Amino acid sequence: MAATSPAGFDVARLRGQILATCDRVAREPHGEFHFHRGPGYAADYLEYDAAELALLPAEATARFAGVGNPLRIGPLAPGETVLDHACGAGMDLLLAARRIGPAGRAIGVDMTPAMRASAAAGAHKAGLDRVVEIRAGFLEDLPVEDESVDVVISNGVVNLSPRKARVLAECARVLRRDGELCVADLTVEEEELPPEVLTHPAAWAG
Repeated sequence: MAATSPAGFDVARLRGQILATCDRVAREPHGEFHFHRGPGYAADYLEYDAAELALLPAEATARFAGVGNPLRIGPLAPGETVLDHACGAGMDLLLAARRIGPAGRAIGVDMTPAMRASAAAGAHKAGLDRVVEIRAGFLEDLPVEDESVDVVISNGVVNLSPRKARVLAECARVLRRDGELCVADLTVEEEELPPEVLTHPAAWAG
């Protein structure tokens, strides 16, 4: 991920590009995209447990397009509150919800209505309605109370924001003092990227 965006970068255009891409994935999970998706990819390349994924509804798993497995970073304890701060269709969120159990709370925040609908449908089919809550919002302005979360999970989304310091500050704000941030993402040295890439929203969105 590039740490910052160039001066004059069109943040609104970038958000629109990301929203359009995520909406298309939500509506056409088996369509043509330049990135991998789905439970087979998650199990074969990212070391998710295939048997565990098989217990989740297709609404959550077919639309998965993460880049790593943040749930391998540390164990989740029963009763914890977990936030997936850009949950998409909710695969990581539902896996977390199953691990924290009925006494826990799993909050998913996403800006894409179609993804939120998929996540909510998946939670219902998985019988996790009482544990999972889906909220509309952005990485840079989370609709979550201060110091209310034990674990924030993040999978391939911080790199999409040109305001990464703000994203991380929001994670810090919502985490309890002994909370954990579990991030899987892409990184790149800015000097490796030519100006035409750094200033092109479609390159950031991809």
